[in-house]
Amino acid sequence: MTKLRLAIVGAGPAGIYAADILLKAERKFDVSIDLFDQLPAPYGLVRYGVAPDHPRIKGIITALRDVLDRGDIRIFGNVRFGEDLVLEDLQRHYHAVIFATGAIRDAALEIPGIDAEGSFGAADFVSWYDGHPDFPREWPLDASSVAVLGNGNVALDVARVLAKHAEDLLVTEIPANVQAGLEASRVTDVHVFGRRGPAQVKFTPLELRELGELRDVDMVVYDEDFDYDDASRAAIASNKQVMVIDRVLQSWRTRPSANNAGGEASRRLHLHFYAKPIEIRKDEAGRVAAIVYERTRPDGQGGVVGTGELREIAVQQVYRAVGYFGSPLPGVPFDKRHGVIPNHEGQVLQKDSNERVPGVYATGWIKRGPVGLIGHTKSDAMETIRHLINDQGSWWTPDDPSDEAIPALLAERGVRWTDLDGWHRLDEHEQALGAAQERVRIKVVERDEMVRVSRGE
Repeated sequence: MTKLRLAIVGAGPAGIYAADILLKAERKFDVSIDLFDQLPAPYGLVRYGVAPDHPRIKGIITALRDVLDRGDIRIFGNVRFGEDLVLEDLQRHYHAVIFATGAIRDAALEIPGIDAEGSFGAADFVSWYDGHPDFPREWPLDASSVAVLGNGNVALDVARVLAKHAEDLLVTEIPANVQAGLEASRVTDVHVFGRRGPAQVKFTPLELRELGELRDVDMVVYDEDFDYDDASRAAIASNKQVMVIDRVLQSWRTRPSANNAGGEASRRLHLHFYAKPIEIRKDEAGRVAAIVYERTRPDGQGGVVGTGELREIAVQQVYRAVGYFGSPLPGVPFDKRHGVIPNHEGQVLQKDSNERVPGVYATGWIKRGPVGLIGHTKSDAMETIRHLINDQGSWWTPDDPSDEAIPALLAERGVRWTDLDGWHRLDEHEQALGAAQERVRIKVVERDEMVRVSRGE
């Protein structure tokens, strides 16, 4: 064996980092990598899961672009695994595959009324405002009072986009249809609910600070949420990130808007801590009418217990941001409970027997679940690549590992795939659309248009 032909399914950070790490790793064989993605453009959740007003976080695209632009990785976009290509195809043409398909579905929240009209998963809303081609172009923004359930970064992203004035997003790459939708929004109040206290939140100080910088939006926090127990005080004293979060929240307590005391902004963003969602109340038409939550209290160990006190706030929409969840892939083992591909350090295992599945690997969120930031994805990929290199004896033996085989197969099946040159064309096209309106970029949303531009048709 002098050359490894590797397929990677998923062209987000996890897949691109895995390819880069393998190409730079010490090994006794050459490597040829083909990167597949169901979307016509690369970068995965960095392009379709990060709010458009987060240019600092989107800066990771620069590093990913540098990897792809070296030219030693082929990209096949607009190729759906399980439809355009199946596992048997990969076994015929590659020695191994790494699945890096991430997690884009919303985790479930089993409470009464969560199925009401006007109740949404945050991931779907994120996909809408990020211009994901496989989601509807329109979004109902007819509610004046909205609930966001969760205390992570996604919850704050959703709350910020809902509360922010649409014209303040014009400096971003927000798609035209999203801009128009947010411009027509009727929202005046956004309520964010977390079942634990301010010292146990999952979001980062950067995300929190950005809320307080929104134009014409009052931050509303409640004094009753800041009666800390010893565990909370210890967390603030020992963890710099928690200390900064507490400092930001404490500063908001001194604002005129604190405790609904009468700010002057046209919109308000309320943070409710120690608030466990219990039920979504519906009106006679089955629409969201209110959220019922139980007031919790610290348990002395960093957790909370219920107090039995129930409260109700009138809202007309609910967004659950309680985590992402992976999706099964045809022919690949899947753990339905945890939403991941079962694996040992990236080596895929049979679900029932825990036996190794030769030639099949995983990395990123589909490997470990939707936790951690971009930096974790690199170390995650290193672990998987280490096993891939050491497992040479159990790789597949492909019938036709030639470079020409996959383009020929896709062409035979009528797949209109996109490549790296196509991404450059789409990238330049989006920047030109933006330049015409003195913006950095306007993202193309329609899949057919993305493919047409990418292929120069």
